[in-house]
Amino acid sequence: MPPVADALPLMQLSLFEDAPPPPPPAAPPRAAPTAPAPAEFLHPNPQRDILLGSHRVAYALRRSRRRSIGFVVGAEGLAVSAPRWVGIGEIEAALREKAAWILTKLHEQRERARRLDAARVEWRDGTPLPFLGEPVTVRLDGRISGVQLDADTRALGLGLPPTASREQIRDAVQSWLQRQARRIFEERCAHFAERLGVRVKRLSLSSAATRWGSASADGAVRLNWRLVHFALPVIDYVVAHELAHLREMNHSAAFWDVVRQALPDFESARGTLRHEVLPVFD
Repeated sequence: MPPVADALPLMQLSLFEDAPPPPPPAAPPRAAPTAPAPAEFLHPNPQRDILLGSHRVAYALRRSRRRSIGFVVGAEGLAVSAPRWVGIGEIEAALREKAAWILTKLHEQRERARRLDAARVEWRDGTPLPFLGEPVTVRLDGRISGVQLDADTRALGLGLPPTASREQIRDAVQSWLQRQARRIFEERCAHFAERLGVRVKRLSLSSAATRWGSASADGAVRLNWRLVHFALPVIDYVVAHELAHLREMNHSAAFWDVVRQALPDFESARGTLRHEVLPVFD
């Protein structure tokens, strides 16, 4: 199997030089920082719980052969791995020592879960969706055939009756987005392949949950169709990233030089890719 590389932030001037400048105005008193309200972070399969500051944290505890205590904060909450010979007192002392980091990550995960929930798509007439970085509005219209995008109104017309099920609406939209993704990816791959002097021998769409794209040394490139939600500069970054791997199958300084050769200002697009929350289809 050929090697595969994966992809994927008034200076005031006195008019009188011989007079001392007036003293700066007194700064308004700074309000004391308010501590976050006490919260509970409960793992779905907890073995223990602990009070970190004013926050109750129920966590999963797994005994292992590792030599040190390890913490992972994920979507489910806090998971702790500890050697079998380490007592609960020592584990909880380590948790308190890392309390600030743990609580920050737990709050971040909770905020991410809230954003993902808000991004869940309601499949109905009038549903908004991002396409190439701009919203389109789903419109059910049994008088038309297939799926048609009105570029002026940004209405995405589906040839479905008002009684269409959510599954019918979702499948029609997803199929259309995937067709658009392939068309756009083919265009952008051709553009950057010429710029970088590489050849894409096979392009396929991916639905991977954790990768935006991948490239093999034999010229095969896979791109996640969900990229079509992003504006073109973000798509271009992922395409340039993967095609750069056809010259450098690594993430060395030489690789990033190739990416920069294709896309000099790629950093801003990479930041968008890392922080944007896409629509959740179900």
